[in-house]
Amino acid sequence: MPSRRAMLIGGAVASVAAAPVAAAAGKSGGSVIASTWDFGAAANAAAFARLQAGGSLLDAIEAGARVPEADPTNHSVGYGGYPDRDGRVTLDAVIMDDAGHVGAVAALEDVVHAVSVARAVMEKTPHTFLVGEGATRFALANGFPKRDLLTPEAEKAWRDWLKTAKYQPVANIENRTRGGALDHDTIGIIGRLGSGTLAGACTTSGMAFKMHGRVGDSPQVGSGLFVEAGVGAATATGVGEEVTRIAGSARVVASMRAGASPGAACREAVEHIARLRGDAVRGAQVGFLAIGRDGSVGAFALMPGFTYAVTDGDGQTRVLPAPSLQA
Repeated sequence: MPSRRAMLIGGAVASVAAAPVAAAAGKSGGSVIASTWDFGAAANAAAFARLQAGGSLLDAIEAGARVPEADPTNHSVGYGGYPDRDGRVTLDAVIMDDAGHVGAVAALEDVVHAVSVARAVMEKTPHTFLVGEGATRFALANGFPKRDLLTPEAEKAWRDWLKTAKYQPVANIENRTRGGALDHDTIGIIGRLGSGTLAGACTTSGMAFKMHGRVGDSPQVGSGLFVEAGVGAATATGVGEEVTRIAGSARVVASMRAGASPGAACREAVEHIARLRGDAVRGAQVGFLAIGRDGSVGAFALMPGFTYAVTDGDGQTRVLPAPSLQA
């Protein structure tokens, strides 16, 4: 089954030495919110507004993630996400703070805000991860409204896909048009307060037309997201299977723990995937985004085209291109 995000990476390993590392973005020592892709800017705005209203960092992260989840024109996440090959929309999400609190759901159906269900798992159960029917039953029992997630537009795209059952991803579609069957990916959102507190979330409707039951990196702690007090936070996007193989976000945080900057830590993880997988990741995109203990931000990707949004403590947002192995 093809990947969520596929693009030609060509001579990735050969071009490692020439590839720059992302410059730090955000004010060192200050608060910062960062999220994947250009549509992360709207998520950051909601997160910043929640902070300004007196919410906690975890409140802000959740509020930010809920924006794309509720957007029916974003076929990457939540309501309006493209279904699996059986026509069922299933959602995955994780939320985590730097005190070791974590909640996650996978293969959730009939509930829009997977990130909020994940937070309920964290706060209302002794568990960290609920899946499938159990996750849906938990959500409904805790008052989350039931809603059919398959919009007419998404259903049409699925029925059109069924005519050929072919899947041909397009490079960095997130930064172009919305509404095509190829526009799908995670949003990862991570944040740091001036006090040093860290938190993050990752939410997705997963690979369009995936096998029913497929779960990528997004809801898996250490793969799609990892947060560690006094060290930093990281999230991933792109081909979930490749991120999962190396516990990518945990690896990025481990590199920061060892003294690497966020950008250098993201680059190391990407280099490792390229070395490990070689031709197997030819035609694949993976990107990492990280915040360091001082509030600096960095990102790195296999291929050009990965963008990320950074909002500083004054509410100013920039959408930046991540450097990559291939120029």
